[in-house]
This record gives sequence, structure tokens and C-alpha cells, in this order.
Amino acid sequence: MQPSAPSPAPSPASPAAPRFDERLTAPRSWWVIVALLGLSGGLITFPLGTVPTLVGLIAASVLAGVAVSSYGSARIRVVAGSLVAGDARIPVAALGAAEALDAEEARAWRTHKADPRAFMLMRSYVPTAVRVVVADPADPTPYVYLSSREPEALLAALEAERA
Repeated sequence: MQPSAPSPAPSPASPAAPRFDERLTAPRSWWVIVALLGLSGGLITFPLGTVPTLVGLIAASVLAGVAVSSYGSARIRVVAGSLVAGDARIPVAALGAAEALDAEEARAWRTHKADPRAFMLMRSYVPTAVRVVVADPADPTPYVYLSSREPEALLAALEAERA
């Protein structure tokens, strides 16, 4: 499960094609945990017989799989003049300066530098991030913090969308 590569710039024939598209998928190790949780579900129901063991195995695997899959379905896109991060859609015109954050700086912005009013789409398994200032004076959100495996590509897409 690799993140999708940044999309190339849209051609004039398709103005709605995304300039950047990244899915923050869960790491492979989490899927090993899903398998272990399924096995645990089967072991818990083992004393009840074969059918309950299979039901417990399948039910625990499915529930854990759905939880990991939904958590790893967060998506960041730059498309049609907007930055789309999860459920948020922010016009690029309302955004100010953006900066790529390395692992250490990203950790600082997630912890002691964080503003509780900021919009944060963060995933613990993605060490790098992008911080974008919200320039709209009517918006109380000071900045947008986005975990990203490709922070430089996201910055380039935002700059290209502004131009």
C-alpha cells in the first residue's frame, strides 16, 4: 500500500484534474495487527466450537480491517483552485505562505507549537508535513497542518495552482 504519486499538471482539456493527490494509507505493519486481532477473535471463541471460532475470526478481522482502512483513507488533493484535505475544502486564494516540515519540525507543530484553532489532518505514521497559513481574515483558523509523505510536491502543486 504505497501512497499515490503526485499527479502531473492537468492538461488544458481537463481543468478539473488534480495537481496533487495523496492518500495517507496505513502502513503494512498495521495490517499484521489486523491479522493478529482476527486470530485473537478466533481464539476467544475457540472453546465454543468450530463454527463460532470461524465467526469470531472473521468478525474480528473484518472489524479491525474496517477500522484501519477508514483511518488510512484520508486524502489530500490540490484540485480546481482548492486544497482538499479530508472533509475540508479551502480555496487556494484563501491560503498564505506554505512550508514543508521535516520530521523534527512537524513533531514540534503537532505538540508544543500547535494552536488549538488550527485544522490538522495528521497521521502518526507519516513523519513529514506541510503547514499552510490561512490568509482569510474572516477565518479564525490560523493555519492548516497536513501530514504528507510528499511535502515538496504538495508545495509545488499549491504554488502552481496560485499561478
